[in-house]
Amino acid sequence: MSSPTPDALLGPADVRELAAALGVRPTKQRGQNFVIDANTVRRIVRTAEVRPDDVVVEVGPGLGSLTLALLEVADRVTAVEIDDVLAAALPTTISTRMPERSDRFALVHSDAMHVRELPGPAPTALVANLPYNVAVPVLLHMLETFPSIERTLVMVQSEVADRLAAPPGSKVYGVPSVKANWYAEVKRAGAIGRNVFWPAPNVDSGLVSLVRRAEPVRTAASRREVFAVVDAAFAQRRKTLRAALAGWAGSAAAAEAALVAAGISPQARGESLAVEEFARIAEHRSAQNTEPKEPVQQ
Repeated sequence: MSSPTPDALLGPADVRELAAALGVRPTKQRGQNFVIDANTVRRIVRTAEVRPDDVVVEVGPGLGSLTLALLEVADRVTAVEIDDVLAAALPTTISTRMPERSDRFALVHSDAMHVRELPGPAPTALVANLPYNVAVPVLLHMLETFPSIERTLVMVQSEVADRLAAPPGSKVYGVPSVKANWYAEVKRAGAIGRNVFWPAPNVDSGLVSLVRRAEPVRTAASRREVFAVVDAAFAQRRKTLRAALAGWAGSAAAAEAALVAAGISPQARGESLAVEEFARIAEHRSAQNTEPKEPVQQ
C-alpha cells in the first residue's frame, strides 16, 4: 500500500484557496466551520482509533480536510454531504491530492438524516465534524440505521459533548445522554480549540467517543417504546416521574403503577435514571394504553 505525499492534507491556505475557487462561503445555516489544521484532523483519526481495515463513514466532509486524513489510514471512506457545491468538488479534491487512495473513496450526496444505505461494505466506524445545529439527531440516526458501526468519534460543540457524555445525576444529563447510551458506551475524548476552524466559531468544540455496546440493553421493550419514556420524562425536568409520565401512561396513577412495577420511586426524576431503568419502565407500561408514537430525536 503506497503512502500519501506529506502535503496531501489541507492547510489554512489550501482551505481558503479551495473555498474561493468554488465560491464557497461557510454558512451559519448549515453550521459550517471548516477545519484548517492538519495536525487536528490527524489527531481526530488517532483518537478514533481508525484501523487499516476500517470502513469509515464521514458526515459533513465539507472541503475534505478530515476526509483526506481518514483516507491515510482507513481501508475505505464514504462521505455524506448535503451541500451541492461541496459534494460536486470533493471527489476532485481527493483524486488530486491523494490519487493513490481515490478508489477507496465514495461520496453520497444527501442529507444524512435521509440516508438508509451506503455503497460498498458495511461501515465499521463513524468519524465526523458534525454541524452544531444537527449533531445529536444525525448521530442517533446513523447509530440506529447502521448497527455495523462499532466505533464513533464526533467533534461537536463542547456543550453538546458534555450532554452526550453526561452520567445520570449530572446537571446536563438529558435526552441526548440517555439515547446515546442506548447504543454505546459514551465518553468525552478531548477538547478542540476555536483557532483550528475557518471561520472560527464562537464556541469551543469537544470530541465524543462512542463504542457500540457489546450486548444491547436487555429489555422486552422496543427502542421506540424506551425512547418514548425518555422523551416524556425530560419534557418537564422539574416534575417527578409520576407527574412527568402521566401523559405517557394515561394517568398519574398508571404512571405510578408502572414505576412501582419497575422498582423505581414515583418521586424520582428523569435526571437520576440510567437507560436500563427507562427500559424497565417501558416494559411495565399499562396494556390498556395506545402504542406510543415514534419520538422526535433530540
